[in-house]
Amino acid sequence: MMVFIDTGALLARYLQKDAHHTRATAVWKKLASQPMFTSNHVIDEAVTLLARYAGNHFAADRAENIYASQALEILYSTRDDELEAIRLLRKYADQGVSFTDCVSFVLMKRCRIATAFTFDHHFERAGFRALGPGETRR
Repeated sequence: MMVFIDTGALLARYLQKDAHHTRATAVWKKLASQPMFTSNHVIDEAVTLLARYAGNHFAADRAENIYASQALEILYSTRDDELEAIRLLRKYADQGVSFTDCVSFVLMKRCRIATAFTFDHHFERAGFRALGPGETRR
């Protein structure tokens, strides 16, 4: 199973005070042997929030770890991906979905990734399976 890693899962993994920290570290260990993906947009969002919550040095260290990881492949959006994400942003406007989430949806569809490790209900509403607080589908 291929799994897309969302911002919330990264934050929960790295921030011990996060409400989902224990769950995130447990799920991360279970996923370690599976192909994992994220995007440069998710990394941008996660590093920005890590800097806000834990400081720039902490965020920079986590960013270096992400980019050095052999377990996590970083996907990059194209212009066409981002234009499709704008269409989705309009489609889900009433749900408060973020542009980063919309780009994630487009990348997941393009790469045929059906499952996300996320604590964000928007992924399920967009038609993806979510590994969240209460489950670890295999």
